[in-house]
Amino acid sequence: MISKANISDIPALNLLVNSAYRGESSKKGWTTEEHLLDGIRTDEESLEELLTNPNATILKYSENDKILGCVYLEKQADKLYLGMLTVSPELQGAGIGKKLIKAAEQLAREEDLEKVSMTVISVRKELIEFYERRGYQSTGERKPFPMDNPKFGLPKQVLEFIVMEKKIA
Repeated sequence: MISKANISDIPALNLLVNSAYRGESSKKGWTTEEHLLDGIRTDEESLEELLTNPNATILKYSENDKILGCVYLEKQADKLYLGMLTVSPELQGAGIGKKLIKAAEQLAREEDLEKVSMTVISVRKELIEFYERRGYQSTGERKPFPMDNPKFGLPKQVLEFIVMEKKIA
């Protein structure tokens, strides 16, 4: 079931996101950034900031009262920014991420937004291909990765983001 996350979900979201992107547990899935970044992916304070942003929401995918996936969504002018798409490492490939993306796109339609936009680390070829299969395309725009902000992790190499978008009919 997909629903909006709330403040009481922060501890579970924090564990989920960090388990999927960093550390030993992340190596069970294909979304790990362990080889690219040290440190944590997020913390409870950052998640609270995201959840209290009036232009944003976090959707969560739950089964049996356990959060197994989430995605951060923020209205920005004529688009919906999609970030922090997360699925439990043990369940990656089971369709949860696809369901969360579809829910994000539906939200964009309901809000009369023209497109869904995201940033992806440029060396994450498998992730870029995953989004391309769902209709997202590179805009050609690149953005620097925050190299000195531990809230995003500590890069093991120079990184940058590419911007990907999908027009919503």
